Amino acid sequence: MPGIVIVGMQWGDEGKGKATDLIGSKMDYVARFNGGNNAGHTVVVDDQTYALHLLPSGIINPQVTPVIGNGVVVDLQALFGEIDGLQARGLDCSKLKVSEAAHVIAPFHRTLDKLSERFLGSHKIGTTGRGIGPSYVDKVNRVGIRVHDLFNEGHLRDKVQASLRQKNMELEKVYALPQIDVEEVVDQLLEEAEHLKPYVANTSLLLNQALDAGKSVLFEGGQATMLDVDHGTYPYVTSSNCTAGGACTGTGVGPTKIDRVIGVAKAYITRVGEGPFPTELHDESGEWLRQQGHEFGVTTGRSRRCGWFDALVARYATQINGLTDIVLTKLDVLTGLETIPVCVGYDVTLADGSSVRVNEMPTDQGEVASAKPVYEEFPGWSEDISGAQSFDEFPQKAQDYVHRLEDLSNCRISAIGSGAGRDQIVSIHSLVD
Repeated sequence: MPGIVIVGMQWGDEGKGKATDLIGSKMDYVARFNGGNNAGHTVVVDDQTYALHLLPSGIINPQVTPVIGNGVVVDLQALFGEIDGLQARGLDCSKLKVSEAAHVIAPFHRTLDKLSERFLGSHKIGTTGRGIGPSYVDKVNRVGIRVHDLFNEGHLRDKVQASLRQKNMELEKVYALPQIDVEEVVDQLLEEAEHLKPYVANTSLLLNQALDAGKSVLFEGGQATMLDVDHGTYPYVTSSNCTAGGACTGTGVGPTKIDRVIGVAKAYITRVGEGPFPTELHDESGEWLRQQGHEFGVTTGRSRRCGWFDALVARYATQINGLTDIVLTKLDVLTGLETIPVCVGYDVTLADGSSVRVNEMPTDQGEVASAKPVYEEFPGWSEDISGAQSFDEFPQKAQDYVHRLEDLSNCRISAIGSGAGRDQIVSIHSLVD
């Protein structure tokens, strides 16, 4: 059985939770490899809706071993709250494994996240304020707190002191706020450590041994390609690598053990927070998509910015991730539109003030910010597709739209979401063989 990576192709919220649940039900392990509780997945099972933020979507399936990899930053309070919520609904979370090398979001990370975002003013990034960025900053600065540090009090105290040395000066001198007490932080983390201990494991060894034994592993990314810290619309990105390469660094599994990379894209496109979004709609069409698609954040409740499908973004995601398959979600939301525009190019303004038409995603973010979409329009359909069991049951115009998106994306579309339910997905090609 294979190692499969699943990633978002746009700016997040593409429906990765549903796609992961579909594939994960056939897998032995589902491993989350990046991000923190700033991400959100919604999974609908038997009319029950589960909003997951930090836990892998595979935790809904009792036969799956869910894993939080070393590339994830873990807010322990958020993790325990999510576990308690699922257990109260009758789900067993005892199989969860958390990497001993994952970094921990301490209370002061959340404080600094909110302060720094306010300090940026008009240049704010649009962070969720959950301490994700500051935790990754500490990781790169080599003063981060890892899970295994929680079980050595002396070592933990040294780590907290090192992490707070500069931060306390910043709080006092820049924000005129009192310093954070080291012992209070240590005491809180030690208390949380006892709760976490049953879940901690060497997850790199666990996953490699599973793959070597012929078990199947699904690597699940938070956020999406256009939010990747290296390959997204920088600086309006997340703080981790949420593209396929991050699956290897975020779990300690080598790239030769990855057999397939599946991208998830909406039949239109959304993003939250700040940053460029060439096909964004500021009119009644955007509001129609928002209401029809229930486009409100799982984690924050924020309204999502909505726009038409962007083929440049899709081709870029195929390129960066080495996609083998696409899961196209929320096709049903477009039902009832007379025509459906698709962006096939940008008119961008160059540094010298001249304008040029491009057919591929620019790397210069100034050009992305200036981009004016060039559209092709496709006829819409009015037939209800939510009950379709096969691609042939879609109306011809819906089939034509899917085929065109496939051509524009340079990757085959192997499954299509036709509704919110777990079983409302039409398979064209197998994703797990």
